[in-house]
Amino acid sequence: MPLPLRALFGFIAAAFAVLIFHQGMWALLHALDLPGLQMPRAYPMGGVAPFGVPRVLNLCFWGGLYGIVFGIAAPWLKGPMWLNGLALGIIASLVGMFVVAVIKGNPIGGGWVLTNWVRGFLINGAWGIGVGIIFPLLVPRSLARA
Repeated sequence: MPLPLRALFGFIAAAFAVLIFHQGMWALLHALDLPGLQMPRAYPMGGVAPFGVPRVLNLCFWGGLYGIVFGIAAPWLKGPMWLNGLALGIIASLVGMFVVAVIKGNPIGGGWVLTNWVRGFLINGAWGIGVGIIFPLLVPRSLARA
């Protein structure tokens, strides 16, 4: 399958995975209200600087960028796609805790608080599994063989 098409399908799969899996886990953690793992309501609509885009759409965009990388790498990934997606989610969590946190001026490594790590891995792991499930469903069989 041509690289631009794999990238497009990766973006779409990851954006949908945010809406279904990422926000689904977020909603589950909100509903369970476990100590240290509490989350506000899922599908946050508060604006994100600098353009005031609703947070859930911002999450879809950034998730989609990770999805582009996933789509491009897909032909070289071995094993079940959902497991590759889980690895993507773990990588996204680590980038968030060690790179994005520094850029935003937040404590590195989630402040080294275990529950922050668990929450991040649960939400982003669910998202990654979703990417691994949705991506193959978007790829037309005729193009998958090409």
